[in-house]
Order: sequence, then structure tokens, then C-alpha cells
Amino acid sequence: MGVYGIIIFRTFFFYLLILIIFRLMGKREIGELSILDLVVFIMIGEMAVISIDNTEEPLIHTALPMVILMLIQISLAIVSLKSKRFRNLVDGQPTIIINRGKIDEVAMKKQRYNFDDLMAQLREKDIRSIADVEFAILEASGNLSVIEKLQDPNKPQKNGDITIPLIMDGQIEEENLKRINKTNLWLRQELKKKGYRDLKKISFCSYENGKFFIDLQDE
Repeated sequence: MGVYGIIIFRTFFFYLLILIIFRLMGKREIGELSILDLVVFIMIGEMAVISIDNTEEPLIHTALPMVILMLIQISLAIVSLKSKRFRNLVDGQPTIIINRGKIDEVAMKKQRYNFDDLMAQLREKDIRSIADVEFAILEASGNLSVIEKLQDPNKPQKNGDITIPLIMDGQIEEENLKRINKTNLWLRQELKKKGYRDLKKISFCSYENGKFFIDLQDE
């Protein structure tokens, strides 16, 4: 087999290997890739390109590290599913950029997010004016989720709240409690009234329009 034949074979081989690896790592849209996913994808891609050019190096020298990277990524993804703290450390948390029509400049600075970024992402959602925005949330993926103000006076106007997660994976979200001017003690007392004494058994608890939504962890 000539040099070109070897290159074609190695290209086809790594194409199939990467396809299998990405399939095993799970389905994700490009915009939803975590930092872990992105790092692994870049490293795997770089190793494949280098190995295709270096025809004298055995395939196993590249294929083995690629498989190891896949196993590392899957292991860390499992840890991320079980640990909210680890997930926040790796992926970050959503940040409210516009809260009830008011821009939070402090939150923008923490995320190194400027007004050019904000306006560009609002235009992508066909929103011409910040004045039309009730809430804008910068997701951990970098996407901007926008809730517009109701313009039609005939539509029922809610109190302008959004779903606020107060407990995730059994852990209280202290920052979100501060956001709604509530305390840890208040949350525990309210849940105790509803019969929930062990907060670690709660998978997800949110608060919206004065009402709780509670989902218990699967036994």
C-alpha cells in the first residue's frame, strides 16, 4: 500500500473511531457542550489529524489515548450528574443579566460579558430593544435565554416572576434564596409545612409566583 493509500486508510479509520467515541459520549448540540466535552473533542481531533499525517506511527499509539480520553470524559460526566458542586465548578451556573427589566452590570462584569455581546445576542433573537426584555439569562453554555415583556394589555399579566431553583440534587441554592429575599430558615420551614423534612431527598425544588414545585429523588 502506497503513502496515499495509507493516508486514506488512516483517515477512514479515525473517522469511524471518532464517530464511535462521540456516539458513546452521548448526544449534545454544539451550543450545549460543556467545557469537559469541548476539551476532549479538541484533543481527540488534534490527535487524529497528527496521526493521519504521521503514517509511520502505529495506529494504536493514537487510538489508545483517544479511548482513554473517552473513558475519562464519561467518568467525569457521571460525577457531574451526581455532584452539583462539581457540575458548577466545571460548567458554571446560569447568570441573570436582565432582571425584571433592569440590567445587572455587576453580573455582567463577573462573566466578562459586555453590552456588545448582549445586544448581539438580543438581535439574534429578533429583539430590537432592551426595553422589551423582562428577563435575560446567560446560560452555562453561553446562550442567552430571553423572556420578553408582555405588550398586549388584553393578555393576563403575571407578577413577572421566573422559575427560581431553590434546591438542586438535595443542595440548597443560597444565591437564589438571596435573589428572592428569602432565607435558608424560611425555605426549611415552608418545606416542613408541606411534609418535606429531609431536603437531601429532594431532587429539584423551584419557586415561582409564590408556589413551590417539588420533585423527590428516585428511590
